[in-house]
Amino acid sequence: MEEKKKLPDSVPYIAYEETIVISERHIKRLIFGLVFAIFLIFINNAIWLYAWMQYDYESTSTQTIDVDGKEGNANYIGNDGSIINGEDSSKNSTETKENQKK
Repeated sequence: MEEKKKLPDSVPYIAYEETIVISERHIKRLIFGLVFAIFLIFINNAIWLYAWMQYDYESTSTQTIDVDGKEGNANYIGNDGSIINGEDSSKNSTETKENQKK
């Protein structure tokens, strides 16, 4: 019969130590990469929030409308479909909110 080669029962200390050193370097690089990626995510979010806050998305304006209602009620239908009921010679001012993008 053929004799099988036997593997050594123990690993030399130098080979084991070198493997551990390589593993430690690899783990340090992975941790550095993870911390750097998390840092970049926070910086990216801060930049987007800063850019987003540069716009005024809502503003308020006052609009005065003169409607001739000499025969009774003075009704006005606005551009957004809102109906304002008034009386003859009443002075109503409405505030409309408009979304504006700069």
